[in-house]
Amino acid sequence: MRKASRLFEIIQILRLSPKPVTAAIIAERLEVTVRSIYRDIAALQAMRVPIEGGRGIGYILRPGFDMPPLMFSIEETEAIVLALALLARSNDTELKDAAARVSDKIAGAMPAPLRQTLNSRTLHAWGSIAPAPESLDLALVRRAIRDERKLLLDYSDEQGRGSQRAIRPLALIYYSATAVVVGWCELRQAIRNFRTDRVQGCALLEAHFRGEGDGLRDLWISGWKQQPAGPLAR
Repeated sequence: MRKASRLFEIIQILRLSPKPVTAAIIAERLEVTVRSIYRDIAALQAMRVPIEGGRGIGYILRPGFDMPPLMFSIEETEAIVLALALLARSNDTELKDAAARVSDKIAGAMPAPLRQTLNSRTLHAWGSIAPAPESLDLALVRRAIRDERKLLLDYSDEQGRGSQRAIRPLALIYYSATAVVVGWCELRQAIRNFRTDRVQGCALLEAHFRGEGDGLRDLWISGWKQQPAGPLAR
């Protein structure tokens, strides 16, 4: 979790808690060290977020502080409902769980009439649900994309021929049948698409490609006119 997201989550934890929360509890929930939480609390206090407390006794958000309200039109709310419903039909377990939390947070911040729209049963996403990949954690892929960190894939092509590919992951495409990882393949020295249902194993490498992701994505997007992105790796 990046620092900006972590700071927001700390505020949410304190805002929703009726009593002081220790740094150890926050660290466990966010899966970081207690020392990181101490630094984050200090950073929030420096930003004038009214957090009170200290080590050993816990922290609490002084009454009266809240995040800016979320105000959506009816059409914007319906767009959120449908987007969350579509996400619930993906094969990314972590994102499906996140979608449920997003819905709860938005509902809690909305006025009653709009909250009713969010909770209504008038919009549905239908169709088959793609099974989650057996040998690949999509959450790991998304973190590698964000952190610009290389992955090592054990991959089988459409003929069943296996190979090992070190890639610089750039994007994830969610199809109805499967998901596809777009990455710079160091074996082929080109951008390739890898079906997640053909990945036999995946390991996160220590090597990074920091600062290269945006340029490689521009290269990928520039090739759309010449050759539409397909689901298969070559």
